[in-house]
Amino acid sequence: MSDSATNTLVLLSGWGCDARLWQALDDHWPAGLEVMTPDWPGYGARTALADPASLEALADAMVDDLPPDAIWVGWSLGGLLAAALLDRLPTPRALVLLGMGERFPHPEGVSPTALARFRQAFRRDPVATHAHFMRWQLGGEPSPRAAHRRLRTLLGDEINADAATLAAGLAHLAEIDNTRRLATPPCPVHRLAGEDDPLLAPTVRERADYRLPGAGHCPPISQPMRLTRALAAIAVAPTRSLAEASLETMP
Repeated sequence: MSDSATNTLVLLSGWGCDARLWQALDDHWPAGLEVMTPDWPGYGARTALADPASLEALADAMVDDLPPDAIWVGWSLGGLLAAALLDRLPTPRALVLLGMGERFPHPEGVSPTALARFRQAFRRDPVATHAHFMRWQLGGEPSPRAAHRRLRTLLGDEINADAATLAAGLAHLAEIDNTRRLATPPCPVHRLAGEDDPLLAPTVRERADYRLPGAGHCPPISQPMRLTRALAAIAVAPTRSLAEASLETMP
């Protein structure tokens, strides 16, 4: 890893998954990158916020974990939250949205009605609903069962997150809309998506700067090498589109 802060990536996990998810990438990073994987408040051993729904409190808690000389990489809910923090924290070198658009609910993807039903199910039975989501999000991977086994190996079977934080995360998924914020972003924004992501509408996947082949919603699990090389290309030239970058070395 490099001493240069200009080659720093901060990886931010999505709903229901703590930072151990990123261990799937450990064997694939090229030399010269510094990779940080902080947990969100309420995940892992990190203390939950008194008000998990407050973006202002979230910004205060994450200010040291999201330095302006780094590239923020947010997966799923992590991308939605990272984009929402752009106008609450010093501007990063670039933002990468992995498996996330400007907002989450979409009539051709996960509809507002489907998300509302999921939130109701979580209120009734958080443990069963979380376990269902862990399997459901992997439906677009080439081998969903193998991907689920890998995810369980990394994260275990227990929910390693605060229940109030998880509930607030579902509210964020339902309510945060970064459309205006990302229409004129303060930094370069790169959009990556799995080619077969079942949680994204087809039009959202098609607008991605790079679609990861052989991947669904969870490329860290199914395509760690392709993902690390795409992120490394962004780290080297954050103002350059991945569509223009040289990715010939990607298998």
